[in-house]
Amino acid sequence: MIVFPPAKINLGLNVVRRRTDGYHEIESVMLPIPLQDALEAVVDPAISEGEVVYTRSGLPVPGDASGDLCMKAWGLLKERHRLPGLRMHLHKVIPMGAGLGGGSSDGAHTLLLLDGLLKLGHSQEELATMAASLGSDCPFFLNGTPQLAQGRGELLRPVAIDLSGWWLTVVNPGIHVPTPEVYRNTVPTGELLDLAQRLTAHPVEEWRELVPNVMESYVFQAYPAVGELKARLLSMGAVYAAMSGSGSTVYGLFREEPQQMTMPSGHVIWSFKL
Repeated sequence: MIVFPPAKINLGLNVVRRRTDGYHEIESVMLPIPLQDALEAVVDPAISEGEVVYTRSGLPVPGDASGDLCMKAWGLLKERHRLPGLRMHLHKVIPMGAGLGGGSSDGAHTLLLLDGLLKLGHSQEELATMAASLGSDCPFFLNGTPQLAQGRGELLRPVAIDLSGWWLTVVNPGIHVPTPEVYRNTVPTGELLDLAQRLTAHPVEEWRELVPNVMESYVFQAYPAVGELKARLLSMGAVYAAMSGSGSTVYGLFREEPQQMTMPSGHVIWSFKL
């Protein structure tokens, strides 16, 4: 059985305050996009019950495979069920440290994949609880729809955003921007901006002034190449452009198919018609 964990972009990101538990209160609308990893799992009778053989290909993932979110998700299910011997393989396409949520998507889709393959019968609420224990963004990826994320990212509600017909250009400059560093250096706004209302009540042409990513201020100062990418997308005619999450990926929304971009070595560009 195979699934395709998607990346996401953030339509606005507001850091509201620092919490006493060490996390940050956020407000963001997250949108899944057609940039995907591939994750496969099969039952293998040659592998002992309760064991898994896990392999990876594609983009290199830092750290030992035994510690990534796919394996942690498998471990959560193993605590609750007698699992058969399994083979799992992840082919990595979504870059890491890029603000695209690829690792979180892989973890959430491991839960979905194994629940479906093995007919474990978890409810949506049970899957969401397990996903939240993997990471703040993981519950979002259990549903393939735009959602407002609040709390530390685990409080979700659907948002009716339709970008059908728009062109999305996503550019990753090959720069790893550590999320903890960005949170440490982002000044909380202290207020909710009601991003969902701003996005749904106003046309895309007005988002540039209404829908900020407050993390851009620090990231563009510390990593100027990221800010330059946003400026370039706007100069090419993007109606709205922003950094996704804590960076380093930047995206632009275009009414018409954008011209082909020439970028320095190390940059990766994707373009999709939504």
